[in-house]
Amino acid sequence: MNNKARGFFGERPLPKFEVYPQLLRRRTRRDVLLFGAGAVATLAGAGSLLPQDTLSRLGIHRNMNSPGKEWLLNRAIRVDDDVAEALYSPDRAVPTYNKSQITPLKNNYNGATPDPGYISGWKLTLDGLASGLSVSLDIRNLLTRFSIREQITRLVCVEGWSAIAWWAGLRFDDLIRAYPPISQTKWARVESSVNLDASGNPDPYFMSIDLATARHPQALLAAHFNGESLTVDHGAPLRLLVPVKLGLKNVKAITKITYSLEEPKDYWAERGYSHYVGI
Repeated sequence: MNNKARGFFGERPLPKFEVYPQLLRRRTRRDVLLFGAGAVATLAGAGSLLPQDTLSRLGIHRNMNSPGKEWLLNRAIRVDDDVAEALYSPDRAVPTYNKSQITPLKNNYNGATPDPGYISGWKLTLDGLASGLSVSLDIRNLLTRFSIREQITRLVCVEGWSAIAWWAGLRFDDLIRAYPPISQTKWARVESSVNLDASGNPDPYFMSIDLATARHPQALLAAHFNGESLTVDHGAPLRLLVPVKLGLKNVKAITKITYSLEEPKDYWAERGYSHYVGI
């Protein structure tokens, strides 16, 4: 029987794929949200590069000068924040490691390293409490009253580097339970009044963190680093360690925590970074 020869580029029948119903059912809201966030971010990123005529045909009637590009990219960041927050789960933990996997952690103060003179008079102030009071605690109060937890986790910096370190301290959630905020509180403002700019001038650092993340089992108010008390380089005597967030949320040398109903201002968000920065 003579069959017609078929070339390499000849027409071939499309392959058949069978998808089982149970596989389709595994598609979750997480998949849909991640796809949507990726699509919006891609559109925003690409949109900042497209000519205005093309953007107009797509229905984006904005002048894509520098402010216009910034507006579009900020919208993408906001959508990404919203999706990350919607996907948050207290049951999702970042990986933990053993001591043989510890790596060096550099001093990553944004500005100059503070002079250690502040440590002797250091206090942690809590505001926005249900009691209506302002509470001031020293490091001895914190380390004797609360159970100390240890974990070896990776700190991930927005600059692109990461390090594995051994941390110990009290859970942020334990502090919240002991000193509860006012009803319906959703946010905390975490500050460091001793932070300095690159020239060594006072530059108070402040950031926002949602209370759901603050209550995560791996969120620590850390007082020890690699088996020793924190040094000034790493935020003595108390720093925030939230491994489910990028490093810019991991405030060093905390001096004040204020609970609030509305999202407070954030040092890096005011400079164009994401508010949520979850990983």
